[in-house]
Amino acid sequence: MTREEFIASQRSQDWREALRKSMKAKERTDKPRVHMNEQDPTERSHNREEVNLGLTAQQAIEEAQRCLDCANPTCMNGCPVEINIPGFIKNIERGDFLEAARVLKETSALPAVCGRVCPQEKQCEAQCFYTLKLGKTPVGIGNLERFAADYERESGNMSIPELAPSNGRKVAVIGSGPAGLSFAGDMAKKGYTVTVFEALHEIGGVLKYGIPEFRLPNEIVDVEIDILSKMGVEFLTDIVIGKTVTIDELKEEGYEGFFVGSGAGLPNFMNIPGENLINVMSSNEYLTRVNLMDAANPESDTPVPFGKNVAIIGGGNTAMDSVRTARRLGADRAMIVYRRSEEEMPARLEEVKHAKEEGVEFLTLHNPIEYIGDERGRVKQMVLQKMELGEPDASGRRKPVAIPGATETIDVDMVVVSVGVSPNPLIPSSIPGLEVSKWGTVIVNENMQSAIPVVFAGGDIVRGGATVILAMGDGRKAAAAMDRYLTDNN
Repeated sequence: MTREEFIASQRSQDWREALRKSMKAKERTDKPRVHMNEQDPTERSHNREEVNLGLTAQQAIEEAQRCLDCANPTCMNGCPVEINIPGFIKNIERGDFLEAARVLKETSALPAVCGRVCPQEKQCEAQCFYTLKLGKTPVGIGNLERFAADYERESGNMSIPELAPSNGRKVAVIGSGPAGLSFAGDMAKKGYTVTVFEALHEIGGVLKYGIPEFRLPNEIVDVEIDILSKMGVEFLTDIVIGKTVTIDELKEEGYEGFFVGSGAGLPNFMNIPGENLINVMSSNEYLTRVNLMDAANPESDTPVPFGKNVAIIGGGNTAMDSVRTARRLGADRAMIVYRRSEEEMPARLEEVKHAKEEGVEFLTLHNPIEYIGDERGRVKQMVLQKMELGEPDASGRRKPVAIPGATETIDVDMVVVSVGVSPNPLIPSSIPGLEVSKWGTVIVNENMQSAIPVVFAGGDIVRGGATVILAMGDGRKAAAAMDRYLTDNN
């Protein structure tokens, strides 16, 4: 064979291989997305069991087969914790589910949690090739992440991430929410002795008190925390930093670095007439009492009212959690009252879909301006101002504008206000020299380091209010930066 003939044959083979790959890719892109199995809406709206039931092994393999294994996996650009998305998905496609879980744990301390509550449609799935280039439904990255984590847990073969030898240095974590847990896991991997201090009686922060079990079962969170314990992380509850123990006292005990991940547990209100009436409460209080204090039990020491006409004010995920909780506690009419249109709602599309399926009523372009009470001081009605959308505001969403003279009065016996939260000032005020913004958030640099070099912070205490995965990303970034700082300043 001449050189020219050899080159021609190689080109022919390359062409055939390219065609084969092209045909294979078309087969993948033509596959419809595998939908998550769910409880029937009529049944689930009357129980507190998890709504999403997960994928079967066959369904997971079929969905994984849709992944194109891109040379430039843009999906990873949308993941704050930098999960090797193609790596774990390809292991699912091969049927090596335990290896898929191991790959997830390389960067994520909470894969079973993230697979359930992360807004993948705005992050990794929004950067999927299907979404960016083909205009098709993206690969179900979150559903596959949940599957791999659940398979490992149910198999009984839970792996422990590889740990560096102990370096003999101690670091403290203030708050056991997603930012703190992510930070703790990464620091344990680096060989540090890590202690997490939690003010409440349960570990998990917002994962436990803020997210209902029908969306994130507590046992799922507990398993993830147990892995961290097996990695050597120590958890101490009922300790309020600044009250029970101070930063200076912890320094005397040998702690060299501190990560503040105390979240944003101070609820915001609208400051309108009647907001102090009985049975008007924040979503923070409502969900914490139901999720952590057994308030759904009438015999509880801290029961919540079982309203029949319940209004939830707001359009975020916490509002959806609150209104769907109200349905499960017996509300005949459970309403979302939101001042913008549904298109501007910040809640996950899945949460809105589930709420509608469960009989929740959406009063969009309405805003409460007053609550009216009965002779006993209990809320009995709300006055709603009808709105229309004007020009976009700083967030990019169209600003709601009141329609003059257009109001509506509706009967209610319970109102849950879910219009955002602010950082609890206790921790920042207890650390002299810590700089905070006018909103009460801790000011940090690009490495999550505060004005006090040994104090780092992340999550809602820095952002004001954000998602679980963004908080986890902050925790990972802070761990890497603190390790560098402590190493350089040994």
